[in-house]
Amino acid sequence: MDYDAMDGLEDIGPRVTVRQALRDRADFTLENIDLSFANSLRRTLLAEVPTMAIDLVEVQVNTSSLADEFIAHRLGLIPLNSKNVDDVSYTRDCEYCEQYCEHCSVTLDLHARCTGDEIMKVYARDLVVAEPRPNEWVGTPVITDSLGLGSVICKLRQNQEVRMKCIAKKGIAKEHAKWAPTSAVGFEYDPHNRLKHLDYWYEEDPEKEWPKSGNAEWEEAPQDGEPFDYSAQPSKYYFDVESVGNLEPDAVVLQGIKVLQQKLALVIQELSGDDRNGDVDGFGGTRSPDGMHGGDYGMDQGYTTPFGNTGGQTMYGGGTTPFGATPYG
Repeated sequence: MDYDAMDGLEDIGPRVTVRQALRDRADFTLENIDLSFANSLRRTLLAEVPTMAIDLVEVQVNTSSLADEFIAHRLGLIPLNSKNVDDVSYTRDCEYCEQYCEHCSVTLDLHARCTGDEIMKVYARDLVVAEPRPNEWVGTPVITDSLGLGSVICKLRQNQEVRMKCIAKKGIAKEHAKWAPTSAVGFEYDPHNRLKHLDYWYEEDPEKEWPKSGNAEWEEAPQDGEPFDYSAQPSKYYFDVESVGNLEPDAVVLQGIKVLQQKLALVIQELSGDDRNGDVDGFGGTRSPDGMHGGDYGMDQGYTTPFGNTGGQTMYGGGTTPFGATPYG
């Protein structure tokens, strides 16, 4: 089967222009690509780049004023270093355990007790990473403030204590926002609205009521009375990727492109009729640890659904919906 390249772009090729690169932010432009691909990359950066986050919390002692579930939720939202996260296996794919182990998780211990009269704050820095772990980076709490404290977990009064064992696992934001690698992904094209994809609502003057963004300086403004080109297509896109700190912004983009490659490889594999048990070039695809692709929920108590422990099963039974069977069985 032949796959035609995008019209007019096969001889030019994509082009990337980095406008600003910071520790937690990358501002760049993509040119000579299709709108659908640019939007796919945006969606992938938001929801399908794998990271590490605390997913299981074993509460041993908690005499604080906050409920166990409240603290567990706050722990899950603390960003953890996810450098070289490919070294970590998904729990559902781990060959060494049924729930968690050093190959598919990172253990962090939290123990704090207030012995003074003043209120004591418990910070992310108080999380102690236990060894061994898949590599020397994954699982370390991300601390960016000048005092080196990190996020506040809870507050303790005199004689109050918290002691918890936290299990961090690999996942994607499509399953839960705690695995999100980005806090925001800015995306814009055609800042002058030359293509008329936007219909501005205005009272008197749209130019004054809808000021142009800074990206408009990177393109030539349309001339007054310029005829509309009905065949014009966008070819330049402006990205502003802001990382939460678990991955550097350039690593987020590279991982997003890798995920897209895996997805496209699976599509081509299905179209060509080549069946390798869903593993394309050894990638295996990027998925969340909930087993939504047929994993075994019973293998991991952290991802058990209220509908039973038969992986891939919904409340309607098996791979079915109220409208009948799905293409996934």
